[in-house]
Amino acid sequence: MTRTDTDLVIAGGGLAGATLALALAKVVPSLRVTVVEAFPLSPDALPESYQPSYDARSTALAWGSRLIFEQLGLWSRLSAHATPIEHIHVSDRGRFGATRLHAAEHGQAALGYVADNRWMGLCLMRELLDTGVQWEAPAEVVDMTPLAEGVRVSVRSGEATRELTAQCLVVADGGRSGLRDTLGFQTRTHDYGQHALIANVSTADSHRFHAFERFTDAGPMALLPHGSASRPGHQSALVWTLTDEVLDELLALPDDDKCRRLQERFGWRLGRFTRIGACNHYPLKLTTVDEPVRTGVALVGNAAHALHPVAGQGFNLALRGLMTLVEQFRLAVAQGASIGDLAVLRRYQTLHQQDWQQTVQFSDSLIRIFGQSLPPLALARDAGLVGLDLVPGAKRWFARKAMGIGGRRAMIDHPSATHREPTNHD
Repeated sequence: MTRTDTDLVIAGGGLAGATLALALAKVVPSLRVTVVEAFPLSPDALPESYQPSYDARSTALAWGSRLIFEQLGLWSRLSAHATPIEHIHVSDRGRFGATRLHAAEHGQAALGYVADNRWMGLCLMRELLDTGVQWEAPAEVVDMTPLAEGVRVSVRSGEATRELTAQCLVVADGGRSGLRDTLGFQTRTHDYGQHALIANVSTADSHRFHAFERFTDAGPMALLPHGSASRPGHQSALVWTLTDEVLDELLALPDDDKCRRLQERFGWRLGRFTRIGACNHYPLKLTTVDEPVRTGVALVGNAAHALHPVAGQGFNLALRGLMTLVEQFRLAVAQGASIGDLAVLRRYQTLHQQDWQQTVQFSDSLIRIFGQSLPPLALARDAGLVGLDLVPGAKRWFARKAMGIGGRRAMIDHPSATHREPTNHD
């Protein structure tokens, strides 16, 4: 095999790209990894301590994702600012149907967690400083050319562009990946005609580590416990689905009026809404790529599949896919094969495909089912939610989906991994 400048180029150093780099450093330390990230990165700029911001964006981590971070040796650091979800309440606004999930019923400490994106990024960066992963930042991958053995990657930094040869390129630059389009990957997009409004809110009553998934005639609304890893607080992370017209109207309102509108839609399960922070929003689309791999290149994370935020499945699905890719890279290196071989990447795609298809269908079906307002369908939804609450087998299936342990889990084999025997809950 021809000697290359590096073995793997990861385009994008966000949560997906940094997690992949860390996993490879732990599992396949002989692999030379270069991360190309558009935002500046300086180890000297990493703060010694972390002070959570009220307006920090956050991510819901399923229980299965915690297990992965434990394997990577990251959870002990990350958990310092990860709020546990001990209970989930799912309801249909204006209807009687509801179901409730409790971590204790499934023998776990939590169903999932909520962590600030910035905190997760800091934890990953600090862990990566002790590895041999190379960073090029600020820079971006702008093109790739297949070679007889590997790929040639074009990296632009400022006005200068240089070439790197590698065995493989992984595209991890997000759901609006310009590189994915440049390389000619075909996407399929379903536009839900809605926006997700993201904000942190405070309530008069404590959340007591409860998460709420509230389906309304205007779309789903989620409130996730946020702000403290050790004691129940009054802050929650809000994901509010709105039509374009309602979004524009809502953004123009003062904060007190925003809280009143939120109160009307959510109800009083957490008492009065007392504060709403900075509001961010983005259009809701289901984007998938039918063939996310080809010789020498693979798409991961949101570059491969961007989901509706209902049920908080997006990052957790991406994380499981990353571990499956790491597993295939480890096997390829052990067998003396190039990590960019099509057979290696297709094995990854095959192993991950069933998980992403089921997760996409699960998320998309919730939107379609709860988006119908016809009385017969509303009654069927109520019966379904009540049935989930009463039928142990159905409830356990729903809980496993929510906890991110319903799909395939790639078990990592490396010295620092935390191994445990499978239980009935796996």
